[in-house]
Amino acid sequence: MTRRKKVVTVKEAPTEINLTEPQYYFNREISWLEFNNRVLHEAFDPRTPLLERLKFMAIFSSNLDEYFMVRVAALKEQVAAKVTRRSADGCTAQEQLELIGQRLRPMVAQQHRHFEQALRPQLAAKGVYLLDYIDLNQEQRRYLQTYFDEQIFPVLTPLAIDPGHPFPYISNLSLNLAVVIKDPANGEELFARVKVPRILPRFLPLPEDLRLQQKDVPAVWTAVPLEQVIAHNLESLFPGLTILEYYPFRITRDGDLEVAEDEADDLLLAIEQELRKRRFGGTIVRLEVHASMPEVVREMLRQEMDLGENDVYEVEGLLCLSDLFALTGLPLPELKDPVWRSALPPRLRRTIEGSSSLEIEDDFFAIIRKQDLMLHHPYESFSNTVQRFLTQAAHDPDVLAIKTTLYRTSGDSPIVDALITAAENGKQVSVLVELKARFDEENNINWARKLENVGVHVVYGLVGLKTHTKVMLVVRREEGRIRRYVHIGTGNYNPKTARLYTDIGLLSCRDELGADLTELFNYLTGYSRQQTYRKLLVAPVNLRDRMLALIHRESEHARNGLHARIVAKMNALVDPRMIVALYEASQAGVKVDLIVRGMCCLRPQLPGISENIRVVSIVGRFLEHSRILYFHNHGNEEVFIGSADWMTRNLDRRVEAVVPIDDPTIAKDLQEILGILLADNRQAWDLQADGHYIQRRPAVGVIEQSSQRTLMEMARQQ
Repeated sequence: MTRRKKVVTVKEAPTEINLTEPQYYFNREISWLEFNNRVLHEAFDPRTPLLERLKFMAIFSSNLDEYFMVRVAALKEQVAAKVTRRSADGCTAQEQLELIGQRLRPMVAQQHRHFEQALRPQLAAKGVYLLDYIDLNQEQRRYLQTYFDEQIFPVLTPLAIDPGHPFPYISNLSLNLAVVIKDPANGEELFARVKVPRILPRFLPLPEDLRLQQKDVPAVWTAVPLEQVIAHNLESLFPGLTILEYYPFRITRDGDLEVAEDEADDLLLAIEQELRKRRFGGTIVRLEVHASMPEVVREMLRQEMDLGENDVYEVEGLLCLSDLFALTGLPLPELKDPVWRSALPPRLRRTIEGSSSLEIEDDFFAIIRKQDLMLHHPYESFSNTVQRFLTQAAHDPDVLAIKTTLYRTSGDSPIVDALITAAENGKQVSVLVELKARFDEENNINWARKLENVGVHVVYGLVGLKTHTKVMLVVRREEGRIRRYVHIGTGNYNPKTARLYTDIGLLSCRDELGADLTELFNYLTGYSRQQTYRKLLVAPVNLRDRMLALIHRESEHARNGLHARIVAKMNALVDPRMIVALYEASQAGVKVDLIVRGMCCLRPQLPGISENIRVVSIVGRFLEHSRILYFHNHGNEEVFIGSADWMTRNLDRRVEAVVPIDDPTIAKDLQEILGILLADNRQAWDLQADGHYIQRRPAVGVIEQSSQRTLMEMARQQ
C-alpha cells in the first residue's frame, strides 16, 4: 500500500507596499501648473463676470512670471550644477523642465487664443475697445502721433546691436521690440532693441471724442497697446533708415535671492545688496516672442541669451497679459463681482442707545476676557478687528508691551503706524520683520528702518529659517496683575490682502497661550532653545511630530473598529512623510478629506493605497489661504488653525505656529466652515487618481452652492 504524501498549503506573506515609491506621488511643479490652470479656467467660465475674467487671466500670467523666476530658475540651476537628486515622483531636474514645457505650452496658447477670440469681442460688445494700431482711423493716428512725440519719444532709448555695440542688458519682465533696419546707403541690414518703458501706461486710452463708437453701444473706453504706438513711429528713432520689421519679445530672469545668512554681519545690508543684484537681474530663464518673429531673429536672441529651445515660448497676440489688471479698474460695476463690504462680528457690535443703528464695541479687552473670539476674513472685517485691536492697545495706558511678527504687510500699512504709535506712547514694542519674504524684501526693509527710527526693537529672524508665523502678543496690567492677550492667525497682517484672502484669526487671553507666545518671542529674539510648549505647535520644534501623531492616532482608532476621520484645509500638500502618514491612515480605514488649494503631490483614490482619501481644490473670488485641521479622535474632536502648510519647508525650515481651538463654539464654527467648503459645487475641483482635476457642476435640479457666496451671505445675515 502506497502512503499518500500530505500536501501542506503555505500562505504567502502579504507584500508590503513601499509608500515612498515615485508612482505614488505627483510632481510638485506640474501640480502647481494644474493649480494655475484652474485659475485660468475662471477666465473661461461664462458664469464669471467679464472684468473678473480679465482679472483671472492677468493673475494666471502674473503667477507664471513668479513661477519662472523662482521654480524654473531653481531647476535650471540644478541642471547647471549637475545635481542628481530626483523629486518624490522620480524625475530629474532636466526631466521636470521638459514636463513643464510640455504641459505649459498648450495652456499658454489656450489663454491667448481665448483672449483674442472671446474676451476682446465680448469687451467690445460692452463698449470696451482694445484696438490694434492698424485698425485706427486717421484722426486717431494723428492724436497718437502727437502723444508719441510729446510723451513717449523723449523716454525711449534705441540700442544698436553690432560688433561695436554688444548685446544690451535686458531687464527682468521687460517688454521690448526687436527691430530690423536697412541702411539705404549700403543696403546693410541692422538690428536694434527698443525697450517699452514701464513708466507709461501699457494701454494708451484715446480721448472721449476719439473713442470707437458703435450705433447701439456707447464707447466706455478705447485704448491701444503702447508697444504698437512705438512700433508705428520707429522712423523717429532711426531717421534716414528703413524700418523693415519689428517683433515684440519679453524675458524673465532668475528672481530668487541668495543670502549667506551665517556669513552676513548685517542681514539687512546683505539683503539690500542682493536686491540690487535682482534689479540688474539673474540669468535669463524664459524668452517670450510673438509668433510672427522669424527664425533668424529668434535664433539670434536665443543665442545671445544662452537659452535652449525649451526656454522659448511663442505667443499669438499680446505679450504680458498680466497688464490686463489695468482694465479691471474700469467704471463698469455690472461687469464685476458685487462689491463686498466685510461684516463686523456680532460680539463687536452694540446698539446706539435710542437708535436702531449699530456701532463698534470699544473695549476689545473686555470682549476677549469673556470668551475667545474667532475672526474670518474677508467675510469679517480686518480693519475693525485685528487692526482696531492693535490700535486700541497702542493707545491704552495699561498696555505695557506689544510683540508681533510681520511677514508681509501693505505699502501704506496701518499696522506699522499703530506699532509706531505704541512706541511713541512708551510701550515696549518688539517686531520680528522677516526680511526674506520673497518679493517683499524691499518693502520689509523700509518698514524695519521706519520702526527702528522710533525706538521699536526690530529683529530680522533666525539664521536658516524664515519666520512665517502670524502672531501678536499684547501685555497689559489689570488690577495689580499682568494679563496677556494674543492673536494667532493664518494670514499676514496686511489690510489689503485681508480683503482678498480667506483667513482665520483667534483672539484670546488664555494663560497658556500667553505663556507660549512669550516663550516663542524669546525664541525668535534671543537665544532660547525652547523645545516644548503648553498648547502651541511650533515649527521646526514640535509641529511635524505632533501632526504625525494626530494622524497615527486616527489610524489606530480605525484599526480598532472605531469611526476615524480627518479633514485638513491648506494651501499645499507636498511633504512625503505627511503623505505617507495619510496613505497609512487611508489603508487603516480613516476617511480623509483634504481641501488643498494649490500643489498636492498625494495621489487620491488609488486602490489599496488611498481609496479613502478625497482631495478638493477651491478657486474663486477670494484666494483660499486659511489652514484648518480637524481630527475626530473618537468623538473628542480636535480642531487647529495656523500658518503652516504641509510642505517640508514649512515643517522644517520655517518658524510656524498652529494653535488648538479650545473654545467649543469656535471649534463647531470651524467644522461648519469645512462642511460648507466640502459641499461646494461651483468653485470646487476634485483631484483624480491620474492627476487631472474635474470641476464640480450641480446636477439638474440641484441648487448651485458656492462656498464663498454662502459664507458671504452668512456674514451678511449675522
